[in-house]
Amino acid sequence: MLTAQTKSGTIFSLGTEYKKDTLLIIRDNEEFFCPACGERVSLKLGNQRIYHFAHLSGTVCRDFYEGETFYHMKGKLQLYQWLERQGIPVALEYYDSIIKQRPDIVFQYNGNKYALEYQCSPISEEIFIKRTAAYYEHNYIPLWIMGSKHLKAKRSNVFSLSNFNYFFFRKTKDNHLILPSYCPEEKQFKILSSVYPYSIKNTIANISHHSIYKTGIEEFLAPNIINHFSFAKWSMETEKFTLNWSLHPSPDLNRFLCEIYRQSLNLYLLPPEIGLPVSHSLFIQTPSIIWQTYLYLDVLQDKTPKDLIDLREVERHYNKRIIKKEIINRNVPQLPSERSFNAVKEYFHQLERLGILLKKSETGFQLQTKIFIPKSNREK
Repeated sequence: MLTAQTKSGTIFSLGTEYKKDTLLIIRDNEEFFCPACGERVSLKLGNQRIYHFAHLSGTVCRDFYEGETFYHMKGKLQLYQWLERQGIPVALEYYDSIIKQRPDIVFQYNGNKYALEYQCSPISEEIFIKRTAAYYEHNYIPLWIMGSKHLKAKRSNVFSLSNFNYFFFRKTKDNHLILPSYCPEEKQFKILSSVYPYSIKNTIANISHHSIYKTGIEEFLAPNIINHFSFAKWSMETEKFTLNWSLHPSPDLNRFLCEIYRQSLNLYLLPPEIGLPVSHSLFIQTPSIIWQTYLYLDVLQDKTPKDLIDLREVERHYNKRIIKKEIINRNVPQLPSERSFNAVKEYFHQLERLGILLKKSETGFQLQTKIFIPKSNREK
């Protein structure tokens, strides 16, 4: 931790860059206490680590239960100094005794009060939701930033995202979905955008890098996002995924394979209109190729040209698959009002753009041409 309370009750912050000699004198003449639990803390002034306060051995802090790493403290300090350089009213590790929480940084901007949490260690979804709700209830805007070390790049524009990573997705003012992170070693914000998952863990996405010295708070809150997407990349990655997936099938995949085989379908020869990328698919944990195949089987397969399709009918079938756990939704804690069915709507609009469907009303489509089942890779 980087702040402590003195014996007189004032807050002493290491956010200010003190010389070591000065801190040695202060340490010899002052006692420090944790603002959250009131326990005695010591001022650590080692040569290898960042100067910080630490609880004495044998004491248990009721609030500050996460073991802070050097990576976390360094990033938190850099973010605090970044805001301070912009003349923004900011406090480091401010303890709010009403909600009994101590965000890494509290700051005021444009009439709003923000609680910035720089999260470098995994926490449970329950804790994440509880903290976020408490901030909103007490007029803070929570601003969660993930430590970039948790952002796992597999290859160019392909990332492996865990459930923990999805906690940090938020919407910009322009309704772009982004995952913000910060690396204290590179002193860069790294922002993931245009996220299109093709499996439970893997996703195609764009990443942008922003130096902390060249980025202002407004640019961070509303970053300029370039929505670049390569369909060729998507096709290549989904093809590789399908091959690896079929060689090592899970119980869920076996259930899916049994169903499509009963319907005389082949995993490798599904119509190319199945498994299309849609932006809201990150709210569905089940891979696109599975949930879109189920939509084909439940709604599109038996329809003939000129037949009408109502999205309310589609949603009933979709919800049945969810109840049977054949489609699994993904909870994105900072976007609780987003519905996974929006991905289904986007998929139907994709089919409309491809000429498969014609939109007749807000919820109604008409089938224009039957989806073709290829008999070979050449046909596909």
